Amino acid sequence: MSDIVDARIEEYAVAHSTPEPARFAALAEETRTATSSPGMMVGTLEGRFLSFLVSMLRPRLVLEVGTFTGYSALSMAESLPPGGRIVTCDISEEHVAIARRHIDASPYADRIEIRVGPAIETLRSLDGPFDLAFIDADKPGYLDYYEAIVPKLAPEGVIAVDNVLWSGRVVEGAPPEEVDTMTPVLRRFNDHVLADDRMECVMLPLRDGVTLVRRRKDR
Repeated sequence: MSDIVDARIEEYAVAHSTPEPARFAALAEETRTATSSPGMMVGTLEGRFLSFLVSMLRPRLVLEVGTFTGYSALSMAESLPPGGRIVTCDISEEHVAIARRHIDASPYADRIEIRVGPAIETLRSLDGPFDLAFIDADKPGYLDYYEAIVPKLAPEGVIAVDNVLWSGRVVEGAPPEEVDTMTPVLRRFNDHVLADDRMECVMLPLRDGVTLVRRRKDR
């Protein structure tokens, strides 16, 4: 994943954000050494952003589509209000094994429920309402996940979607050699969200791009 923001600027932003607890650094290090795609993990700055978002929203029920090694779930769990919980789902037993170990060793194990299997099946089995949903899984599934979540979103709920800038390749005029098969998938998803008259959205150039979505207030 190439940088959206100049690496020096991101380093400065991290240095001027409240540091992550030590347990996150240990998880990040294991993710880098034990997985083949460590770039799938949210970075320090995005992790702090998710924690801050949870602090502001004070959700009772958080849905995460794409557990990976648990960094984002733990980031959100540390800011949950009393009684809040997270349901996080992933299809990879290998990645979930790492996540379980770090979640079980954290103070937040009782707040996080991991479900293993196809995410769309997990979504169909959950009633909601979701106060916050974080989508960060297989890109071809994004549109299905989004459409499954919207009807179950709480009235004041928020959906956060990761990797919407796809290293800048979604921008029209990106060098052809950089455009891969996922680029048109994410372009279609981004266009779909923008055109959804039920919702309003804002896209942030944070790490690989994060879109926040909520119900329109004028409807």
